[in-house]
Amino acid sequence: MKKNITQLFTFVDDFFKCADTLIQSQCLPDQKLRTPTRTPELCMSEIMTIILLFQHSPCKNFKYFYQGYLPLYRNEFPRLCSYNRFIELKPRALPYLTLLLYWICEQEEKTGISFIDATSLAVCHNKRIYSHKVFKGIAQRGKTTKGWFLGLKLHLVINEKGEIQATKLTPGNVDDRVPVPELTKKLIGLLIGDKGYVKQELFEELYHRNLKLITGIRKNMKNKLMSWKEKVLLRKRSLIETVFDYLKNKFQLEHTRHRSPWNAIVHILSTLIAYSLKSHKPKIKFNHLIPN
Repeated sequence: MKKNITQLFTFVDDFFKCADTLIQSQCLPDQKLRTPTRTPELCMSEIMTIILLFQHSPCKNFKYFYQGYLPLYRNEFPRLCSYNRFIELKPRALPYLTLLLYWICEQEEKTGISFIDATSLAVCHNKRIYSHKVFKGIAQRGKTTKGWFLGLKLHLVINEKGEIQATKLTPGNVDDRVPVPELTKKLIGLLIGDKGYVKQELFEELYHRNLKLITGIRKNMKNKLMSWKEKVLLRKRSLIETVFDYLKNKFQLEHTRHRSPWNAIVHILSTLIAYSLKSHKPKIKFNHLIPN
């Protein structure tokens, strides 16, 4: 079913003009920018709109979306190129999608309550690990509760409204606790995570920045006193698991048939942007309080 994409294109086009002006202002006056030998008929705003439109479409495969669903928007994109040519153009949108996601994360409300977690993004099936070459030197082998995988890790920080506050992509063998200081450098209040973030040095580093890390305790740890509010929020930690499930099943965040690492990153960024632009997100309702 065809949707009205006027608002989406207007938003993307306005952002692209501001971002392009900013990038040009940061260049040196005598710096010669490389001009492409083959100028695409689609402008960058149209390319970004098509990439984001795929996330909002009912299609689960980008090739089927481009060849079967996108022709419905022939009037909106009269200079549509071939599928193979568009795949070659997708990496050009990578810096603008990165800036857009960074801008969206900066706009999200700092409520003083944040949830942190990481999820695996396998780049191939486990049977093809030793023959996989697309992500050679980028993806690494890691282990989760579901077993070993070859791929990347997506680290995410959200607030209780389900809004993305910070995100980072690392190889699959990186410890979940390593990117925490960088992800939370602008946050204060409470940070809720699972037992994988238990580390005394990390707790003290964050606590000195007015950010208290709240996690469960392991079997070999002594029990510690916790306030009633912190205990309730720790039970609500499943919110970020719901967000990961939404990203993977609704937006197809993870699939194992990538043919280019750059297009894979474009797909991940567009998934996070499309989720952030949704008006309805998973969130916590604090209805456990007894009214006076």
